[in-house]
Amino acid sequence: MLETEARNPQSMHLQSMTNVEIAALMNQKNNDIQAAIARTYENISLTVDACVNSLKSGGRIIYIGAGTSGRLGVLDAAECVPTFNAEPNQVVGILAGGHDAMFQAAEGAEDNVSLGKHDLIKLHTDSKDTVIGIAASGRTPYVIGALNYANEVGATTVAIANNFGSKIGAIAKISIEASTGPEILTGSTRLASGTVQKEILNTISTIAMIRFGKVYSNLMIDVKPSNEKLERRARAIIKEITDATAEEIERALLDSGHHVGIAIVMLRNSISADEASKLLQTHTVAELI
Repeated sequence: MLETEARNPQSMHLQSMTNVEIAALMNQKNNDIQAAIARTYENISLTVDACVNSLKSGGRIIYIGAGTSGRLGVLDAAECVPTFNAEPNQVVGILAGGHDAMFQAAEGAEDNVSLGKHDLIKLHTDSKDTVIGIAASGRTPYVIGALNYANEVGATTVAIANNFGSKIGAIAKISIEASTGPEILTGSTRLASGTVQKEILNTISTIAMIRFGKVYSNLMIDVKPSNEKLERRARAIIKEITDATAEEIERALLDSGHHVGIAIVMLRNSISADEASKLLQTHTVAELI
């Protein structure tokens, strides 16, 4: 039996426990979560290197999964756009069952091996891409089909599973297996397993974007100011790096089309938006400040 499907002896009497006791028991799993992730650092590092190589060569980071695992991949991909001003096609999330499955479960889609392959074909997956298959069980047919096809076209393949000795781990070139043992609610892998997956995806995408030049010090120098909160953050980041006046910052943002990286390079080098934009075609913001 898979560890993620086993019964947890500590939670055999959930219905008779108090709310506080259940909350405390669930929170205790955080220790297992952190220990599980710590065991995967080396393979996370290999994955980051593969992702950066893909981005630098014009390829993509492609997350693919079903159910909760697939939704977490879509979430991480979507968050890379406002956080790092990544192009929407640089980090892609594919969910078995498509867009509608994000909001209404289409769990039957996970059993379709050929659908995983089909979805990668539609995306024109090739050798420049890094394909990261996510499955708590480690044996989801949809993900198996996707990883096998990704290997066929020469993509770098990565498996993220929550059981040791997983099928997808055996298929992928890099295997990240982070087991936290039985769930508090038997088989509900949206709990500890989902938390582990989310943290691993956060780690991979964040470090990849750091290495790709989207971060200076610990500042998001390419944040996309798409709402009021992010506009305030963008101005604060520009101020921190350039020490420009509020008026200079507003002018630079306007001239750059509200592109934070261009505005920073303009102000740090006393150049025009066009000049900064041209420099950024061959350099990162971090290299120019």
